[in-house]
Amino acid sequence: MRILLAEDDPLIADGVTVALKQSGFVVNRVAGGRLACASLQAEPPDILVLDLGLPDMDGMDVLRFAKRHAPQTQVLILTARDSVDAKVHGLDHGADDYLTKPFARDELLARLRVLERRLGNAATATIAVGALRLDTRQQEATLDGAPLALSRREYMVLKALVENVGAIQTREALESRLYGWGEEVASNAIEVHIHHLRRKLPAGFIKTLRGIGYMVPRP
Repeated sequence: MRILLAEDDPLIADGVTVALKQSGFVVNRVAGGRLACASLQAEPPDILVLDLGLPDMDGMDVLRFAKRHAPQTQVLILTARDSVDAKVHGLDHGADDYLTKPFARDELLARLRVLERRLGNAATATIAVGALRLDTRQQEATLDGAPLALSRREYMVLKALVENVGAIQTREALESRLYGWGEEVASNAIEVHIHHLRRKLPAGFIKTLRGIGYMVPRP
């Protein structure tokens, strides 16, 4: 799940980025409205976490831009504007949720999970494929009831595959789920994660379509 964080306060941005990455989200952050708009147009994220008080552009203008140019992107406003009128104004103009500062980390993560489910990537907190179960709240996986020891990125690759059972996921699509802008990605990074997953999963659980990508077949 890719998140664009538009927040100019470095302390808040640092804290939110760390919390989101620890929870398995891929985070790209910008400190201004114009950069946010450019990012939305070039590579729309799944969720935009938007501060309204950006230095170069009002956040409401960014919200309107997002609704025009990235209509599938869910928008969570994260702001100090805590009046009822401000909340109503933001929601009426297309925001999908509204959280005021200061906020609790767990509440932010819970609201993002709701938006994630709304996108249709996880209809429930549990994803099941055969004997495999993924708990998307706890970021845990079990096979036949036994815990699977997965690294964060192994879990994210597996989640991307089982969320899209029967559909091919290209290497580029998987990389976009795991790495943010500017992160150096080894040419065989996805292949390494797939190799490690196959050692922990039943034979044939993940299929390779040579030159195309990977897929978990329908049971």
